[in-house]
Amino acid sequence: MSEAPNAKHQPPNFRIGTGYDVHRLVAGRKLILGGVEIPFEKGTLGHSDGDALTHAIADALLGALALGDIGQHFPDTDPAYKNAYSIDLLAHVKHLIESKGYAVSNVDATIVLQQPKVMGYLEEMRTKISTALGIALVNVSVKATTTEGLGMTGSGDAVEAQAVCLLIRET
Repeated sequence: MSEAPNAKHQPPNFRIGTGYDVHRLVAGRKLILGGVEIPFEKGTLGHSDGDALTHAIADALLGALALGDIGQHFPDTDPAYKNAYSIDLLAHVKHLIESKGYAVSNVDATIVLQQPKVMGYLEEMRTKISTALGIALVNVSVKATTTEGLGMTGSGDAVEAQAVCLLIRET
């Protein structure tokens, strides 16, 4: 099957991206997920605030447009991002997406964490993420699950997050 002339030069109307992040849980750090501080005896180790959920979403958005990953845009070697609030980084990614002629349609994300239970914080996370992305709350899904005690998340040593997004070309 042959391709239409110049078809490869026309940007698609939509793009899909996936993102994944994991951060070690350690004493002496805050646990921030989706921009929300969650009381717990451990927090995420990271150059920024270590918000694995927001980082996974940012990676999904960047990946949808083949723009690399969060580490390329906000390197851990740059002191400007030391203890950075990841929701602010997500808002910056949104502006980058818009500069390429796309808008965020929706995001679906999952937190993988044995402890603490985060169900009571999911709506606040959704609100912070939807605000940063400039999209309706109904277009942001955040879920949480455990690994039934298996692996590094199950042992309480880490938090993981996965995300998928849909970007639409602005007209």
